[in-house]
Amino acid sequence: MATSKAKAEMQSEDAGADAPQEADAPQEARAEVAYRYLRNAIFANELPAGFQAAENEIAAQLGMSRTPVHEAMARLQDEGFVQILPRKGILVRALSPADLLEIYDVLIAIEGAAAERLAEGSDEARSSTLDVLQASTDAMASALRASDLETWRIADERFHDALVEGCGNGRIKRMAATVSGQSHRARRLTLHLRPLPTASTAEHQAIIDAIQSGDAAAAGNAARAHRRHARGQLVPILKRINVHQL
Repeated sequence: MATSKAKAEMQSEDAGADAPQEADAPQEARAEVAYRYLRNAIFANELPAGFQAAENEIAAQLGMSRTPVHEAMARLQDEGFVQILPRKGILVRALSPADLLEIYDVLIAIEGAAAERLAEGSDEARSSTLDVLQASTDAMASALRASDLETWRIADERFHDALVEGCGNGRIKRMAATVSGQSHRARRLTLHLRPLPTASTAEHQAIIDAIQSGDAAAAGNAARAHRRHARGQLVPILKRINVHQL
């Protein structure tokens, strides 16, 4: 069953005021619009773990037909956010410590490979990615000095997304897409429960410097060490709290 709060939000006319409407997007983009809307709602814990709703309820809330919503739900299930219940709709899945360990195993491997590939590329090929990585890291440092963890989180996510996007390997990008969302979700929901991320800026800078110098081994090692450090912080937090709320 859905929580009463989430159920009310799905059924409320006011809650649907900012929902994407089917006419707002071309037909081929409707599934993507539904996917991003639902994914963001899960990230923000507006659709918390344990939330359940029928496909037609969600379609009505988004002002869409059921087909794009069904496609969005299938994609969210592939990424581990929801479970599709036959004839019942979806159930938003909790994120357990075991899930997070598996997710970080994948991220450690693929972001290490992405950093190596960037370092091996030409200066011209990696220039624009390095600009994004440096700007994101500088924004993180500035946000941390201002104790603005939300801005810090956004810049941190931009860094990791750019690292994968810029490596030029489409398979790495697709593999990252299946797990990076869950790591973003865990980090958003534990943002104010973890120690201040004072080491992250230096760790990001080490990745940037290694890529800039063309040292593939150092870049890969720095990226993997950074993700291992994050895993070491987040997994114990999930073990301490009620994981059914994530």
